Amino acid sequence: MTPLLADPTPGLLRAAPIEPAGHTMTHARLLRYLEIKVHHLIQDQDQDWDSIRVIGGYDRTAVISRYEKTGKLFNIERPTAEIHGRDLIVKAFPGADYVQHYALIIATYLAMTGRPVGTVTYQPPEQEECRTALDALDLELDGDLVIVGWGLQYLAPENGVWTRGPGYAWQRTEVAGRRVVYLGFLHSIWGDVAGRVVARLAELGAGDVVYVGKVGSLTPGVEPNAWLATGNTSLVRGAMVSWDDFFGDYAAAHDGVISGLHVSSPSILLENRDWLAQHTASYAFVDPEIGPMGAAARHAGIRFGYLHVISNNLATHYPADLSNERHSDVLRQRAVQVDRIRTIITGRLTASPTHPLGESR
Repeated sequence: MTPLLADPTPGLLRAAPIEPAGHTMTHARLLRYLEIKVHHLIQDQDQDWDSIRVIGGYDRTAVISRYEKTGKLFNIERPTAEIHGRDLIVKAFPGADYVQHYALIIATYLAMTGRPVGTVTYQPPEQEECRTALDALDLELDGDLVIVGWGLQYLAPENGVWTRGPGYAWQRTEVAGRRVVYLGFLHSIWGDVAGRVVARLAELGAGDVVYVGKVGSLTPGVEPNAWLATGNTSLVRGAMVSWDDFFGDYAAAHDGVISGLHVSSPSILLENRDWLAQHTASYAFVDPEIGPMGAAARHAGIRFGYLHVISNNLATHYPADLSNERHSDVLRQRAVQVDRIRTIITGRLTASPTHPLGESR
């Protein structure tokens, strides 16, 4: 089934569900993944909405989902919703990839639970709206290394104090004479949003950006939560993009770290078995953010690097995947990987403190 259909209303696209039978996740795990994402006003309603429209908009005054994540500092917020009679407006943080991704999540969830899906549309946000959504990010940077992403509460100094801004928090420290800023977002920085984060940080004076997160493996036999991924090249919208890598060869020289080519995907829902067959021979990893971030860093003339936990494997089914990330065994394994990430980043700065404290590139 084609995932995107034209809608007669100008500016809208209709989101059609994917075929669960063809996805790289099993039916049960795909449904569980969707259940932890979909707003409670969609999951818990006794009656179906006449229309569900996903738009770009960061609005915490709208109805907040009861299924938002808890127990961590960052990436806890999910799209909010406004009720207009029998119509529902869902507001995702402005980004073309995120709005599309969330619309596909809703449509596929409705289809898998036997409910009408023709009501789901989405409206891609304008470029200016996407850009200005990050204007609130305001830090004083002077060649600093900015570490952004996942696991920051364990990477940053244990006794450090987080300074809060609108939708984000940060703290600064010094490692091997280099100023380091840890930056976390409360909302998702999915896909192209992450690229705009890097562009904004470069505008503010960042010298390097390192993204710590989770990535899917396309290589059979790579066990989730046991390996780290790194590299300097991604396939972004059909074009190969390489960047000046913060880690160079340093990270890949460590045991338990795999270096390879990355492919950027706007939505996990689009990563079916046909997609996997097209990419598995040439590419090692997939996620939505790395490619846009690397492209933005290259355009801004700063260094970028990623060091990610391999969280799931699209080519081989393992007990751990994106549907059960809060299980105790997964959390225990990832704690070990976070320690290794911290050691590698610290070692990179200690072995080659190329940018003295306060010196911009």
